[in-house]
Amino acid sequence: MSKKVIALLAEGFEEVEAFTPIDYLRRARVDVTVAAVNKSLTVRGSHGIQVIADASLDDLAGDGRLRPSSWDGVVVPGGLPGAVNLAASKQVGDFLKGMSEAGKMIAAICASPARVLSPLGLLAGKKFTCYPGEEKNISPSHLAGTERKEDRVVIDGNLVTSRGAGTAGEFAVAIIGELTSAEEAKKLADKVLL
Repeated sequence: MSKKVIALLAEGFEEVEAFTPIDYLRRARVDVTVAAVNKSLTVRGSHGIQVIADASLDDLAGDGRLRPSSWDGVVVPGGLPGAVNLAASKQVGDFLKGMSEAGKMIAAICASPARVLSPLGLLAGKKFTCYPGEEKNISPSHLAGTERKEDRVVIDGNLVTSRGAGTAGEFAVAIIGELTSAEEAKKLADKVLL
């Protein structure tokens, strides 16, 4: 059975950090649902590229699919103001906390580890990375027990974090490795010449 991942898009998301994991995951035969945080399915990225999402979070909630049991993982792209808009959504916060409690994979890149996951307490006791300088946006009380790394991708338990647009390919391959196998991840990396 195919793994299922939800990719959360809010206005101002970083396009490369969203599109690369979505594309690579689909190439690896992972079922990816692109979900708009807004009511509109059209979401504009931080560089003006618009995408039409598969569903809105409201649609998924209405269908009973906005619960951890429906998903194997979630992709949280960064970008500004995308990460800020994700963090402002109670629906996103509740969903991410539920995914964490269920031990499901949470993959966040760029500003999102600091601006989305940290305020929810999801970095507690974890090693992570983020866009350089974004760690300054983490409350000191949320840094207790964490270890920020300079690595391009950091995996700690169910958490996969990465640094930015330039690391999106490695981030996507790491997600594939966590959801499927190291062999599948390597096959995909070789196929796209990563």
